Amino acid sequence: MSLNVIKKVIDLGDGRTIEIETGKLAKQADGSVVVKMGDTMLLATVVSSPEAKEGVDFLPLSVDYQEKYASTGRIPGGFLRREARLSDYEVLISRLVDRALRPMFPEDYHADTQVMISLISADKDIMPDALAGLAASAALAVSDIPFNGPISEVRVAKIDGQLVINPRLSELANATLEFIVAGNEHDINMVEGESAEIQEEELVEAIKFAHTAIKLQCLAQKELTIETGKTEKRVYCHEHSNDELEKAIYAATYDKVYATASEASSKDERAAKFKAIRDEYIESLGEIDDITKSLAKKYYHDVEYDAIRNLVLDEGKRLDGRTTTQIRPIWSEVGYLPSAHGSAIFTRGETQSLTTVTLGSKDDEQMIDGAFINGYQKFLLHYNFPGFSTGEVRPNRGAGRREIGHGNLAMRSLKRVLPSEDENPYTIRIVSDILESNGSSSMATVCAGTLALMDAGVKISSPVSGIAMGLITNEMGTKYAILSDILGDEDHLGDMDFKVTGTKNGIVAVQMDLKIKGLSYEVLTNALNQAKDGRLHILGEMAKTISAPREDYKPHAPRIVSIKIDKEYIGAVIGPGGKIIQEMQRETGATISIEEVNNVGVVQIFADNKASIDAALGRIRAIAAKPEVGEIYEGKVKSIMPFGAFVEIMPGKDGLLHISEIDHKRFESMDGIFQVGDEVRVKLLDIDKQGKLKLSRKALLPKPENNKPAESK
Repeated sequence: MSLNVIKKVIDLGDGRTIEIETGKLAKQADGSVVVKMGDTMLLATVVSSPEAKEGVDFLPLSVDYQEKYASTGRIPGGFLRREARLSDYEVLISRLVDRALRPMFPEDYHADTQVMISLISADKDIMPDALAGLAASAALAVSDIPFNGPISEVRVAKIDGQLVINPRLSELANATLEFIVAGNEHDINMVEGESAEIQEEELVEAIKFAHTAIKLQCLAQKELTIETGKTEKRVYCHEHSNDELEKAIYAATYDKVYATASEASSKDERAAKFKAIRDEYIESLGEIDDITKSLAKKYYHDVEYDAIRNLVLDEGKRLDGRTTTQIRPIWSEVGYLPSAHGSAIFTRGETQSLTTVTLGSKDDEQMIDGAFINGYQKFLLHYNFPGFSTGEVRPNRGAGRREIGHGNLAMRSLKRVLPSEDENPYTIRIVSDILESNGSSSMATVCAGTLALMDAGVKISSPVSGIAMGLITNEMGTKYAILSDILGDEDHLGDMDFKVTGTKNGIVAVQMDLKIKGLSYEVLTNALNQAKDGRLHILGEMAKTISAPREDYKPHAPRIVSIKIDKEYIGAVIGPGGKIIQEMQRETGATISIEEVNNVGVVQIFADNKASIDAALGRIRAIAAKPEVGEIYEGKVKSIMPFGAFVEIMPGKDGLLHISEIDHKRFESMDGIFQVGDEVRVKLLDIDKQGKLKLSRKALLPKPENNKPAESK
């Protein structure tokens, strides 16, 4: 059997290459490729149904990225011992690819389309997420599925002052910025990542640098399309049309919609008025079939789209009456929940977050058990978006992809200002419950999370705020309006959703999605500068509630004391089968964890009261302390020999109290001097090369006067 295998090689310019191969694997898919960099290999497939389902007026696209445990030579954990539902990490990569691909499909293409990306081989130092978008787009490039691509994604990082494309995982520890950037050969359409309080100009520079690499990868895919003979795409017709109906609806409703949009009414009032205009027109049509009714709703939506956008472009006026730069009213409160370790309410317009901070011990860390990423995480942020926040009835089925993505953006923003592990021994969990939503609840989560952390007494380096920016342009791109603090409707009807978070010193995280082609870097720079003004305004409003972390934790918050001991004492603290540490926890009421880090034993003592911590701390120090020459100890006689007594001065540490060091008096024998169990106060005179301790009681007694001869017993 012969294979028609086609390969393309992309040179990254520094000796590294990316290889795209098609024609060997998964040939029954509409398109399939293997992307390889080093030992990392991704298999990407795409399949699209021949026809769209009846009544579907959108693109049913699903993107799933999954890591095979065999790719890293591991067997999955859990009872089933097989790959199960996608992890949060896999969901986040799936979202990155989805957000880059979705805007590039034709607007009238509505067939079920599935993109699957599998990590089939892993190089532990080459991150697969930066290759997933390239793999998905290449699979589309070698298929007959209509797609206005190709696109690609790259990771751009600044390491030691230099911008690098797709750096190694081991290099990222020193990165001051790290972004995944997606786009085609002409434009950028997606950015997500984090940074160390950088300035706006530095972000634009990084995006431009990433775009240069993206252009090369798109060119390679175009060549691949030609070589595979897939330049002709399938013919489809997924939409009905009625030009006369479209013109009639526009003529009958545009002015009414424009006037309603100008009234600056609330979200619910506005929605009710728009619906009334639509329903009134449809009723005027009399008896119509389902197709005509569906078309009437679609065309009316287009009227709303045009009228609201024109209102902004022509008059600089928005749906709620604000100017393009104006931020909605803000109010906030901290300490709202008396039993939480930290809490805050943040409300901006009709968006509200109730956020809590919980402080836990090392035992509360989250275990990450993925094929590529595994280990422990001590900072958690969970974002919940219940149906009632938008007045909807929706079952609570746990966190979906949207919740995971929004929570990750807020987590990226806040982790940048947390104290180091040496300064903060706690596992921290933030939970944002969105109680109302009308635009950018993820940014409300960032603001509420900052307030709750300060309320909890966590010593963050600087408060963080976030703002969502929008963009509206005309068809020619000659006129545009940048919108600060966008509403939900402005997100839906606008051309850009650009979320920026940062401190007073600079940007810490961004997430940008574009729905149009041709965003210039001038417009991007203007949007960033306008976002900075809004971000600083929000920080000022937050400071009116609380401007710095509380001096101490709440009285009911648990306390953690962390100490370091020599690693040789780790076993002694734990005891045989954990006997000693379990006994200490039972008797003191504290939770104790111990681990070896960099050849040092790190002990954490966790309790909700000082007495428990002090008791546990004293017992651990007694076990792990080193005897010091010259120190005085309260010892206990463990055994008696003819030449002296062995005295335990610390748990497990005995020393010899020689008969000559018991007193200034001379003793002929040890008979009757001590009993086993007697307490005796001694001084440590010396520790010899073998570690043996020499003790003295005599050194603590006053010397006898010279004129009084010493008495013998």
